[in-house]
Amino acid sequence: MNDALLQQDEFKAKIDAGLWGKIFRRALQLKRLLVPLFFTAIVVAMCDAGFALITRWVIDGIVSGGRDAPFALYISAYLGLTLLLSTGVWVFIDLAGNISNRMAHDIRRDGFDRLQELEFAFFDTRPVGWLITRLTSDCDRLSRIIAWGFLDIVWGISYIVMIALSLLVMNWRLGLVVLSILPPLAVVSKFFQRKMLLSSREIRKFNSQITASFNESIQGVRTTKTLAREKENLAEFRQLSGRMFDASVLNSRQNSLYYPVVMAMGSLAAGLALWRGGYQATGGAMSIGTLVAFINFAGQFFFPINQLALRLTEMQGAQAAGERVMGLLATQPAIADSAAVRQRVREFGALGAAGGVPEASRPCLAPDGLPRDIGSIEFRGVTFRYASGPVVLENFNLSVRAGETIALVGSSGGGKSTIVSLVCRFYEPTEGQILFDGMDYRERPLGWLQSQLGIVLQTPHLFKGTVRENIRYGRLNATDAEVEEAARLVNADAFIARMEHGYDSQVGEGGNRLSTGQRQLLSFARALLANPQIFIMDEATSSIDTETEQLIQAGLETIFRDRTSFVVAHRLSTIRRADRILVITRGRIEESGTHEELLRRRGHYHDLYMNQFRSEQSEAALESRLT
Repeated sequence: MNDALLQQDEFKAKIDAGLWGKIFRRALQLKRLLVPLFFTAIVVAMCDAGFALITRWVIDGIVSGGRDAPFALYISAYLGLTLLLSTGVWVFIDLAGNISNRMAHDIRRDGFDRLQELEFAFFDTRPVGWLITRLTSDCDRLSRIIAWGFLDIVWGISYIVMIALSLLVMNWRLGLVVLSILPPLAVVSKFFQRKMLLSSREIRKFNSQITASFNESIQGVRTTKTLAREKENLAEFRQLSGRMFDASVLNSRQNSLYYPVVMAMGSLAAGLALWRGGYQATGGAMSIGTLVAFINFAGQFFFPINQLALRLTEMQGAQAAGERVMGLLATQPAIADSAAVRQRVREFGALGAAGGVPEASRPCLAPDGLPRDIGSIEFRGVTFRYASGPVVLENFNLSVRAGETIALVGSSGGGKSTIVSLVCRFYEPTEGQILFDGMDYRERPLGWLQSQLGIVLQTPHLFKGTVRENIRYGRLNATDAEVEEAARLVNADAFIARMEHGYDSQVGEGGNRLSTGQRQLLSFARALLANPQIFIMDEATSSIDTETEQLIQAGLETIFRDRTSFVVAHRLSTIRRADRILVITRGRIEESGTHEELLRRRGHYHDLYMNQFRSEQSEAALESRLT
C-alpha cells in the first residue's frame, strides 16, 4: 500500500471541524430522527439530575414532617420519573440504532454506486482491501459515531449543565467548590482516553497483520513446505503475535489505571461536598437533603465527563475513516459523459416519451438519438500514459473497418492491452482522438458504448452461482434457450452436459469448481450472449490447454462474424485468420498485414511465429515420448 494511503490511517491530534461539519450535514438528511434524539437526550439528562433533587426533597420533607410527610406523593414522583427515564432510554436507543443503520445503509449504497461510476485508473492505485474497508468497517464506525456520539455529547453536556445549575442554585459557594474538580477531571479523562485509543489502534493494526499472515500462510502452504520455511514463518508470526500481546497488555493497564483515577477524583468531589457541607448542615445553614444532593451530584460528575472525553477521542480516531469515506463519496469520475452528451440523452429521452420517435427507428438509435451501429474506428494521433508514468503510446494511428478482426502481438509492455482499453474507453487518450464513424467517442454516451462491448480476459472471472446464471450475466433477460445456444456456439455445451446438474450446476466461489479452460469457455458464451458490436480478446487463450484452445478456435468464427474484433494474443495460432495482424513495439505499429504476408516478409512476426512453432513442436515430441 502506498504512502498516501498509509497517511490516511494516521491518528489526527485535533478535531477537524470542517470534516465533521460535512459529515453532520449529510446526517441532517435524517433530521426527522436527529431532532427527536436531541430532545430525548436532554429529557434523559433532566431525569438523571432529577433523582438527586427528588431525594433532597424527600429527605428534607421527612426531616421536617416525620410520619406526616406525603409518602404517597414521594413514591408517585419516583415512579413517574422512573417511567419517564425508562421511556426516554427506550426512545433514544431506538432512534440512535435507527440513525446508525440508516446512515450505514445510505453511505454503503452511495459508495457502491460511486465505485461503479469510477474509471479503471482509480482502481489502479487503490488495493481492493482498501476499498472494501471503506464500505464496511469505516462506514460502520462513522455511522455509530454520528448516532451514538451525537447522543452522548448532547446527553453529557446537558447532564453537566443540569448538575452545575442545581449545585449553584442550591448553594453557589459550595457549588463552586465541587465544580473546581471539573477541569482536572476533564484533563485526566482526555489524557487517558487518547492513550487508550492509540493502544487500541495498535491492537487493531497488529490483528490485521496477523490475519493477513494467516491468510498468506494457508494459501502458500505448498510453497512453504517445498522450501522448508516452517521455522522461519513461525518466527515471523511469533514476532507479530508478541507485538500484539504487548499492545494488548498496555491497553489493559491503561484501562485498569484510568477508571480508579477518575473514580477517586469523583470521590474527592463528594468528600469536598461532605466536608464543607457538613459544617453548614450542623450549623443549620444547609438542610440534610441538600447535603445528600451535593454528595450525589459530586459523585456523578465523572460519568458524563468520561463519556464526553471518550466520544471526542473516538471522533479524533475516526477522522481518518471519515476522510476516506467522504473522500470516496466526493470523488468525481474522470471519465464521464460531458454536459452536451447528457443534454442530448435527456432531449432524445423526452422526445421518445412524447412519441416523437417512430417505433420502427428506435432499435437503430442509441440513447443520444444518433445511430446505434458502430462503423469505423480510428485512432488519430493518440498519445497515452498511465497517471504520471512513461508514455505507452505516442502519436498512434490506426483505422479499423466495421466487422474487421485486428490481432495485436508483440512483447509485453508494448501497449497492446492499452490499445484495447482505450477502445473500450476504460481510459482516455492523453492526446489525440479516438473516432467512431468520424466522431470523437467522448461525444457519445459512455454507458451505451460500454454496453456494446464483449470482453474475454486472460483470467476469466465467474460469479458464485450456477453455470446458467453466469452465462446469463451477459444479458439478464435472455431465455434459457438463448443461454444454451450461446454455450453450444462456443463448444461449451459438451462439458456442461457432463456436469451433475448441467446448466444448474454450481461453479463455486470465483468458478473454483471448474478448470481454467472451462471457465474461459463460459466467459466466451457470456460475451457472445451479450451480442456485442465490438469483441475484445485479451490474452484469452494464453493459460488454457491445447484441447480447450481447439474448442475455442472452432467457435471463434461464430464470435467474430459481423463484429469488429480486437485480439491480443500470445499464442499466434489463435490469430492466423485475422484480417490484419499488427506487431506492436514500444507503442508503435512495427508491422502490419495478414498472417501469410508477415511470414513472407521474414520480419519480427516471422521470428515470433517460428520460435513459438519450434517450442510447440518440442513439447509435442516430448509428450509423445512420455506416452
